[in-house]
Amino acid sequence: MKEVLLQIPTLDAEQSIEIDVRINGKRRTLKYRVEIIDLPRESEDSPDRVDLLRHVIAARHDDWELIQIGAPIKDQIPITFRKKNIVTAESA
Repeated sequence: MKEVLLQIPTLDAEQSIEIDVRINGKRRTLKYRVEIIDLPRESEDSPDRVDLLRHVIAARHDDWELIQIGAPIKDQIPITFRKKNIVTAESA
């Protein structure tokens, strides 16, 4: 599936996004989840941050796939997941 880049407003932690699209005339709902990961302040060590991200990604539910790890903002990193099962509605 090709990707489309959409600018969305800044989200708070643990928020979900649903986007309705039409692909070849068929309506589909795409679901995304954004998690904001707090980075430990006491450690600026990159391996510690990488291990934290690995743990968060490995702990996700199997219905979600990693889409993007965002750029750090202060002491937080946004991680975006997409629901694997695409809900298909009736054609319009």
